[in-house]
Formats: sequence, structure tokens, C-alpha cells
Amino acid sequence: MVGFYGDGGCLVSAPAELPGMFCRGGVVQQQRKRTLVAASAVAAAAAAAECVRASKRQRQQRLQSQQQSLDALPDECLFEVLRRLPGGRERGASACVSRRWLGLLCSIRASELNQAAAAVAPAPSLPDLNEEFVMEEEDENKDESPVVDPCVERVLEGKEATDVRLAAMAVVAGSCRGLEKLAVRGSHPTRGVTDQGLLAVARGSPNLCSLALWDVPHVTDAGLAEIAAGCPSLGRLDITRCPLITDKGLAAVAQGCPNLLSLTVESCSGVSNDGLRAIGRCCSKLQALNIKNCVHIGDQGISSLVCSATASLTKIRLQGLNITDASLAVIGYYGKAVTDLTLVRLPAVVERGFWVMANAAGLQNLRCMSVTSCPGVTNLALASIAKFCPGLKQLSLRKCGHMTDAGLKAFTESARLLESLHLEECNGVTLVGILAFLVNCSQKFRSLSLVKCMGIKDICSMPAQLPLCKSLQFLTIKDCPGFTDASLAVVGMVCPYLEQVDLSGLREVTDSGLLPLINSSEGGLVKVDLSGCKNITDAAVSSLVKGHGKSLKQVSLEGCSKITDASLFAISENCTELAELDLSKCMVSDHGVATLVSAKHLKLRVLSLSGCSKVTQKVVPFLGNMGQSLEGLNIQFCNMIGNHNIASLEKQLWWCDILA
Repeated sequence: MVGFYGDGGCLVSAPAELPGMFCRGGVVQQQRKRTLVAASAVAAAAAAAECVRASKRQRQQRLQSQQQSLDALPDECLFEVLRRLPGGRERGASACVSRRWLGLLCSIRASELNQAAAAVAPAPSLPDLNEEFVMEEEDENKDESPVVDPCVERVLEGKEATDVRLAAMAVVAGSCRGLEKLAVRGSHPTRGVTDQGLLAVARGSPNLCSLALWDVPHVTDAGLAEIAAGCPSLGRLDITRCPLITDKGLAAVAQGCPNLLSLTVESCSGVSNDGLRAIGRCCSKLQALNIKNCVHIGDQGISSLVCSATASLTKIRLQGLNITDASLAVIGYYGKAVTDLTLVRLPAVVERGFWVMANAAGLQNLRCMSVTSCPGVTNLALASIAKFCPGLKQLSLRKCGHMTDAGLKAFTESARLLESLHLEECNGVTLVGILAFLVNCSQKFRSLSLVKCMGIKDICSMPAQLPLCKSLQFLTIKDCPGFTDASLAVVGMVCPYLEQVDLSGLREVTDSGLLPLINSSEGGLVKVDLSGCKNITDAAVSSLVKGHGKSLKQVSLEGCSKITDASLFAISENCTELAELDLSKCMVSDHGVATLVSAKHLKLRVLSLSGCSKVTQKVVPFLGNMGQSLEGLNIQFCNMIGNHNIASLEKQLWWCDILA
């Protein structure tokens, strides 16, 4: 049996008690029944009334809370509230409230923020005389503080590149002058940067002057158009692997950003000749042009742009394009301001294109030229370039197999201002051609680099009179397997004033070839790279540091497996200016390293012991006592040094960058 109490409780009677309840008189039982029924009805009514009152109170509280929250305001009102926030810190904090607030903050243009700030600016008040002296001191301190660069530069990479992060960045930076340089490299796989992110940047950063978009597949012409409309000061644009950007986007940039100075377009299949024509028509101040791997760009686009920007265009780089001799002819005639020219993988350009480009006589200001994998570079083309480009100072030729010693000699006779020559995988050039080049080179020639040139081999008979090139200071002979001791000895006699020598990868060179070069050097070697020269021994290194220890600043012995502690003893005794030393994969031990790092007159900045199998944990205390001049220490693959030793070393050398 269940009974109800006035306070809402209930009474449940056990079955065993039921007979006792009905054993009394009928009148008493009837009265009790009526009393219980009446009580239960009253309790039920009271409970229902209480529920109604509680629900009314809850509704009133909800209504009051909604009326007190800013979220109840429509977007138009909230927009007006947010644009009147006094400073960047307040706007940044508001952007963290919700995505709705962030979106509204991003929709506020910088000009609207300035107007709001001016409208609510308080009237100037009378100065407080009690604080006048304090304010003067603060002003003096401000004058003494260093000037902070006003440029705001941000980079988003990989998974960090999202619309939300870009919008928040634009809101915070917009409190000052906004972003001035922005680079987006990659994109989040599911929430990557889209046109909405660029819209936020365009509205919050009207002073944006540099924008780079790399591997951003979701950005379209609409986003680029917003940048063009909101950022008229844009001077540098770099779009790389953005498949949804087409000629329409470039046309919008051309119309909105007439002061564009630098344009880079790489691997954008939607960009064609029309986009470059638009840039040429509107951007007459363009100084740098870089077009790579765009299959739909041809002669018409390149020619139109070069003709339009003939007075300002100074740097041109064309790579992997379907252009012909016509484009090079236009560059040769209209490129009157061009100083740097780079041509890479242009299979349709033949010898005639280079010849016409040079004979057009427009490249009078050309200073640096680099050509890679262009079959049109022949002896005739090279001679024409030297003849009609009198100001050429640096020439780099890679994978130009049609050039021989004759072309190199003809080039040298006309290029009287040449200072640097780099030849890589030019297998038609031999050591005879290099010696002839050194005979005829100008007195301003400083640097010669030969990389992977298979034609550089020992010659059977040396010329009766060897040339003497006193001006050459930087020599690189790298990964030329035919270059041996005899050739190196000749180079040492020809170039007595070398300062930097890079012989990395010359496995056939031994002490017999290196010692004549060391002994004939009169100027004092500063940088020597012998990486991969497996036949060099301690004798050559000892001779090197004894003869040039006072001038040597950088030595690399990586992979020289015959170098032992004897070289370290010689270095510690004779080198006073050495700053960088690479001993990776050498046979040095704890004793040699301890002696080296304990030399008080030696102030190493970078030391590499990577892969030194004989270096153990015993050397850790000596490394830990190195001075604060040490900036980098490489002990990777030193398996005898444990993790606890590395941790101890990191505590001792807390200022140093340790690779372990």
C-alpha cells in the first residue's frame, strides 16, 4: 500500500501489515481511506504548482541571460561593437571567443578600424603636474631604446596553414600596420588555406608588400583578386603549385597592384600567355621575372612581358618552358636593363637563339649568366655572348655538352671583365682548355669551379711554359674522377695565390699531389675542403697547418679515413685562427680530441666528430670545458658516447647547438 505525505513523500506498507489494517471497525477504516486520498490529492496539486513555478523561473533566467549576452546581437550590431575595440590586444582576445567573432573581426577593414578609433578618441585632458617628471623620464628612455623594425613577417607551414590560423594572425597584426610579408608553404590536408583566409589578410593588411603561396591547392582566382583589391602596395608575388589560379587571378593582380616588382610563377597549369600579357600591360615597374615549368606559357607571353618592361626588368629566369629562339631574340633586343639571366632546360632553343640574343646587342648591362641543360650552347654561341655582352662578370654552365676547349678559349679572349667561371658536367672541356683559359683570362678573374667534368684528366705532355694566374683566389675541383696528383701539381704551380681550395670527392689525389699545391701557395690558404679524399694522410695535413696555420679558418677532412691523432696534434700547435673543423668519419681518438679542444689559443666555433668510431665517453669532460666561442658540436653516430653523457654535455654547453 502506498500513502502520500503533504511534503511529497510516500509510505509503502509491507504485505504482512495489510490484514491488521482492515481488522478494525468499518467506519474507522473508511475515514482513514478518505484522509489518505485527500492528502494525496493536495500533495499532487502542490507538486504540480511548484513545477509550473520552477519552469517559469527557468524561462525568465534564460531570457535574462540571452538579453545580457552579446551573442544575442545580430551580426550587424556585433560588427559595430567589435570595430570599436580600442587596441590590438583587445581584438586578439575577442578573436578567441568564437569562430563567429573571429569571422566578424576578419571582415573589418583596417581603414574602418582607424575611423572607429578616431571617432572614439578621448579629448585631451589637462596634464597631471605630479606625473610630469615621470613622463619626461619615460620619454627619455624611449629615445634611448633601439628602433624596432616595423615590418611584420609571418610564415605558415604544413598543417599549421589553415584559414582559422591565418585569420587570427591577420586580426592580431592588423592592430599595428598589418602583415607586410606573408608566406604560406603547404596546407592542412582537410582544413587548408582557402580564399577566406586570403580575404582576412586582404582586409586586415592593406600594407602587404610580399606574398608567397606554395602548394596551396584550394586558393582560387577569387582569393588572389581579394589580395589585389585590398593590398595595392603588393610588390612581390610568388605562386608555386597552385592549380586553381589562372590568368584571371594574374589579371586581377595586374590591375590592382601596378607597382608589382617581382613575379614568380611555378608549376601553375592554369596560367598561360594571357596572364603574362596582363602583367606586362599594367606592371611597367616589374624588375624580376621567374617562370618555371608552366606548360601553357610560350613565346607570346614571354615576349609581350619583356617588351613592356624593357626599362625596368633586371632579372629573368626561365625554366622548363616551351619557348623557342624567338623569346631569346626578344630578350636580346629589349633586355636593356637585364643584369641577371638564367636559362634552364629549354630544349626547343638551338644555337641560333643564343647567337641572335647576343648579336641583338641589347644585353650591354648583363653581369651574371647561368645556363643549364640547353643544347643550343655551342662554341659559336659562347663566343657571341662574350663579344656582345662586354660587362659579363659571372658565367655558369651546367650540362652543356656541345661546348669544347675551342669555345672556352674564344670566350676568354673577349670576356675581359670575367671574374667567375663555373663548369658542371661539361664533359667536352679538358685540362688543356682550362690551362689555355688561365693564360688568356683577365686580371680580374677570381674564381674557377669544375664539378663532375669527366674530360678533366691528366695530360700526357705538359706545355713548355705554364701560365701564371696571380689573380685566381678561389678554386673548386670537385668529383672529377680523372683529376689526379699530376693535374693537381700543375694547378698548384699555375695558381700561387689561392685562398680557398675545394678538392672534395677527388679520391685519386694523394699527398704527392697536394703537397706541391700547399708549398707553392704564397698568399696563405684560408679555407681548405678535402672531404672524401681517402688517400690524404697526416703528412699532408701537418704540412698544411705548419705552412698556413696563421691564416686557416676552415678545414674539412670528412671521410679522410687515414687521418689520425697526429693531424690533431699539428692543428692544436699551429692553428691560431681556425674557426670550423670537420673530422667526420676520421680515425681520431679521445687523446687527439682532448688535446685539440684543450688548446687555449684555439677558439673553435664549429666542431664535427660525426661517425668517429674511436671517440668514446672519456672525451666528454674535455668537450664540456670548451669556451663559449663554440656554437655547434656534432657528435652523431658516436656510438661510444651514451645518452647520459650527452645530457650532461648539453647542461655544460647550454649555449651550444649539439647534434647527437
